[in-house]
Amino acid sequence: MRHGLTNRVIAQRQGVTLDAVKFHVSNVLSKLGLRRRSDLRQWTGVRVDSNLAINPPTQGVGMERFELGQVARHVKDIDAATVFFRDVVGLQHLYTFGKLAFFDCAGVRLFLSESDDTAASLLYFRVAAVHAAQVELEKRGAHFISAPHLIHRHADGTEEWMAFFNDNEQRPLAIMAQVSPQPTSATAEETSNV
Repeated sequence: MRHGLTNRVIAQRQGVTLDAVKFHVSNVLSKLGLRRRSDLRQWTGVRVDSNLAINPPTQGVGMERFELGQVARHVKDIDAATVFFRDVVGLQHLYTFGKLAFFDCAGVRLFLSESDDTAASLLYFRVAAVHAAQVELEKRGAHFISAPHLIHRHADGTEEWMAFFNDNEQRPLAIMAQVSPQPTSATAEETSNV
């Protein structure tokens, strides 16, 4: 729902009935106190177990670091593209999830996704705090397609947060931030003793 998928597409992807999706959508909206499905795309809520809730960024951070963080590109064959970018181009392969592959390109991630649609690349800008950056960009006139939301939690607990907005020609752009888990008290004690 946060990505704008229809009930029918969600049902197909989850392997459930359309009625099951309708029930869950209604339940989610009710629990969040939202009236319309479109309200969810702008919901700025953060799960209580998220790194952002446990260790929120300090006030004022957001746009201090605004740099290219990721470029997305559609490819027709993810396996062939993975071999090409890893073995021919020589980029470090970071990880693969199904039909998605990620590479390091001197600190900028290259995100490949398999699709018949070979539309233009999507630029992702790295920011210090995704929520604060959204507020600042909206003050400057940017129109956000969706509120910041958690995209992925890595094995080490680091969270990937993103929000999408349009450029002046209505093409999508994104801001992204990584939020590390707060160190445990034992880790903090060990660090202070070093």
